[in-house]
Amino acid sequence: MLWYILKLLLLLPLLAGLVWGSLWLTRKMQARMVAPGGEKAARLVETTFLAPGIRLAVIEFRGREILVGATKQGLVRLAENDPYAARRQVMPADSREWEMG
Repeated sequence: MLWYILKLLLLLPLLAGLVWGSLWLTRKMQARMVAPGGEKAARLVETTFLAPGIRLAVIEFRGREILVGATKQGLVRLAENDPYAARRQVMPADSREWEMG
């Protein structure tokens, strides 16, 4: 019985140290694996919980906002919006087209 307690007292801190070290190494490696240019391609804008296990998320990817439904079974794209589309519209050459009457 004494041998078992001695092994437990030696191996438990060793195991905890290995877990902590692997988590620390994972964080360090993730920081180095950022896309070239230092910027990520996708960004989580907002999440909303609807029910346990069901939520909505808005993801920005390459200048587009994508509404995604997330459940335990997977992800479903619900809608897509280009927030910069209004800025890219070209004004007509003849501004009188915009006048009423």
